[in-house]
Amino acid sequence: MSAARGWAPAAVSRRTTVSWPRRYASRLFFSDALVIAGTLFGFGLVALPEFTRGLSWSGGPRIPYWVALVLVGLIWLVMLELVDTRDEHHVSQGVLEYQRIVRASLALFAVVVATSFFLRIEFSRSLLLVGVPITMVLLVVSRWVWRQWLRAQQREGRYVHHVVVLGEEAKVAHIVRTIRRTPGTGYVIMGAVTKHGKTRDGQHDIPVLGKYGDAEKVLDELGADTLIFAGSDDYEPEALQRLGRAMADRDVNWVVAPALTDVAGPRIHSQPVAGLPLIHVSYPELEGARRVIKRTFDIVASTLLIVFFSPVMLGVAIAVRADSHGPIIYRQERVGRRGRTFGMIKFRSMIANADDQLSSLLDMQGTTSRPLFKVVDDPRITKVGRVIRRHSLDELPQLFNVFWGQMSLVGPRPQRAAEVELYDDVAQRRLFVKPGMSGLWQVSGRSSLGWDDALRLDLYYIENWSFTQDILILFRTVKAVVAPGKSAH
Repeated sequence: MSAARGWAPAAVSRRTTVSWPRRYASRLFFSDALVIAGTLFGFGLVALPEFTRGLSWSGGPRIPYWVALVLVGLIWLVMLELVDTRDEHHVSQGVLEYQRIVRASLALFAVVVATSFFLRIEFSRSLLLVGVPITMVLLVVSRWVWRQWLRAQQREGRYVHHVVVLGEEAKVAHIVRTIRRTPGTGYVIMGAVTKHGKTRDGQHDIPVLGKYGDAEKVLDELGADTLIFAGSDDYEPEALQRLGRAMADRDVNWVVAPALTDVAGPRIHSQPVAGLPLIHVSYPELEGARRVIKRTFDIVASTLLIVFFSPVMLGVAIAVRADSHGPIIYRQERVGRRGRTFGMIKFRSMIANADDQLSSLLDMQGTTSRPLFKVVDDPRITKVGRVIRRHSLDELPQLFNVFWGQMSLVGPRPQRAAEVELYDDVAQRRLFVKPGMSGLWQVSGRSSLGWDDALRLDLYYIENWSFTQDILILFRTVKAVVAPGKSAH
């Protein structure tokens, strides 16, 4: 069996690949314990005068405060375990891990409050209202740090799952393309197993390692620890059950890929009906309470950011005025939620009347038919404009658009009416939500992504919105602004 270019189906140790999730979960456990103990005890020593006096309660003499904190910490660790925050299927992917940490922390808070009420324990309010939230935030931060460490290890070929994909060639190719374009999955594709055991000319460059009946042999020879079933009309349910049992006997991960793409984990629920493992996909909504939460956060955060960045905005305004002739603020009509137009403002980073040259520049690039008007090496950008664009300082005035309710801090980027006119029915879904200053596709590739990839990420964001995801995107935005890559336009 020969590998195609870029593939290396060399044998690996299954024992090593199967055991790393358990080792990683152990590291997370000790990290969680250290964060909880360090923060709670540190907060107690610094902020609680009664820490040395102990706690009074209805059952007898005072309890040493450190004993109570140990019990709180143990309950917290149990809560984190009960909601599977260290499960290998939840760590390092998406926002589900962080959401479960918040859920476990809220459960801990409820348990402590209820216990304090019934046993009349005089717990410090500052511990509950300040110490517990601080600890929760530090737990999330520590998990983020561990996630960065894990991805660094995976880039070096460690802490990964070695995968064989089984199914029809077209479906196998789709699975592999999706994994290829998504960094940080932790999957190394070693090859495929198809019906005929061979690759049609021009179908794909995935090394086909055998026929359906060879799956177990291929896995054993390569030492792969994961088998992904991509789908096949020729594979009977009974055969799938037998294959699943064979994977369990070999301690191989058995993954069945449904015909769903770009659907986040929180929207997917397994629902067995009459012995059928049906998958229920909840409908995405950004209305009601969720919309109120997002808008409230936009108002509060934009107000604080306007105050914080006001000296920076003053400095940028002076630099723009001194650099070139023209207005300091550039206003352009953009299309917002439900197709409503609004005036988006930003610091001018181009020469005056730059819009008059856009059509000719797009014609030279041959990109007038794409609904994403970007000019490579744009000659209209001024000297100061290049600096403020590199660090996204030109977009700071859009904080006022957010405060006025025309935009959100996070969402699809607002586009010109001429770009929106090129939308098909799928792209029209971008207009279901308010446009944002930052978004999933900006932090995934900033300006280097093509229209198809940008649209896919925007629709993923819209259909899988969560407040946690917004916070993560904002953190990634800060990182991209502080250390911009070459793709910042």
